[in-house]
Amino acid sequence: MTPQQLRAFCLSFNAAVEEFPFGPEASVFKVLGKMFALSRLDGRPLTINLKCDPEDAVRLRGEHEGLIVPGWHMNKRHWNTVTVDGALPDRLLEELIEDSYDLVVAGLPKAERLRLDRP
Repeated sequence: MTPQQLRAFCLSFNAAVEEFPFGPEASVFKVLGKMFALSRLDGRPLTINLKCDPEDAVRLRGEHEGLIVPGWHMNKRHWNTVTVDGALPDRLLEELIEDSYDLVVAGLPKAERLRLDRP
């Protein structure tokens, strides 16, 4: 997945926006003000920080050693850093991004979740 494809996929979710609170080099993808992904789209290797269920986070790190690691500068229990260099299938990467979005949406008030069609 290219940086442009990664950006487009993150922005394809309902109410998703890209902001730059940490400077112009760090893309922060949010839904209704809550972050679900963080990436330096010009980074080499390209990586993305994604929210993850703590049990799944540990399992994924074991299954994809070196490609999925504890979240860099994040709460390592709830965030993973995923390397986007083609070694992981794009479909898995898309699932991880969607899971991150869904976890963040699940923490929103019910009225906001309903507005996003994600009860």
